Amino acid sequence: MNAAHPDSLLPSTIPAYLDQLRVALAGADPALVQDALYDAEEYLRSELAEHPDRSEAEVIASVAGSYGAPAEVAEIYRETEVRVQTALRPPAAPPRRSWVGRFFGVAAEPRTYAALLYMLLALATGIFYFTWVVTGVSLSLGLAVLIVGVPFVILYFGSVRVLSLVEGRLVEAMLGERMPRRPLYAARGRPWLQRIGDMFADPRTWSAQLYFVLMLPLGILYFTLVATLLAFSIGCIAAPVATAFGAPNWVTLGDLVVGAGAPWTWPLWMAVGILALFATLHLARGIGHLHAQLAKHLLVKSAQYA
Repeated sequence: MNAAHPDSLLPSTIPAYLDQLRVALAGADPALVQDALYDAEEYLRSELAEHPDRSEAEVIASVAGSYGAPAEVAEIYRETEVRVQTALRPPAAPPRRSWVGRFFGVAAEPRTYAALLYMLLALATGIFYFTWVVTGVSLSLGLAVLIVGVPFVILYFGSVRVLSLVEGRLVEAMLGERMPRRPLYAARGRPWLQRIGDMFADPRTWSAQLYFVLMLPLGILYFTLVATLLAFSIGCIAAPVATAFGAPNWVTLGDLVVGAGAPWTWPLWMAVGILALFATLHLARGIGHLHAQLAKHLLVKSAQYA
């Protein structure tokens, strides 16, 4: 970090420091902003706890040389993000000028199979998320008239934020979209009643629940598409091969029956299967990209970053 700045240029409170950091990170990825705010508050409050005899202004001034002013921290996070994303990015595929190369080249991209796996797993995660939200909301409404209702609602909303972080890690690892790596920033210097009010007023509290509810129909759709298209593709390829080795003139894959037909149609069936298989891979890539944008919008973005 650079040398400490004059005290007059530094904020005097931790919330003011975080506000300046948020302004300095304007235009950055919202997930990066969330991580930076969380890290800064953790560091400053740990320093404040270690020096209870000092005020917030004195602690901020003392760590300005080691941690940095808000503008310096923002610049370091931007530079670090570029290096990390460069290191994590899969090797670039060789350029393919022809449409044939681009169509079949999707099989050589690791992100294709990660998106395909995410679509298959979406059914299980969608069922879990949907059940969690419906149960949590139902119990929250049912217990609202009791004293224990308030702590339960707070715990439920806290669990939604934890699940948002977990889902974000899945989306980043499998779909390649930058998602938060730290919990949601919260102004922990405020009274706990105000913090509870902030949690209820935060649009992400409700948009995250909407995302979890949507995951059930989306998970069913994703799983059905992948399972059906893969079964059809494999069936078209396998039916002529199986028939050539004496198997019946058809292949059964679950509820799907694919016939090989006359021998002269076998190359046509195999060509259709291969084309359908690669088209499925492209579809998985496209759906993975769109779903990542949906997750980014509902789990991360809010009016806080507008």
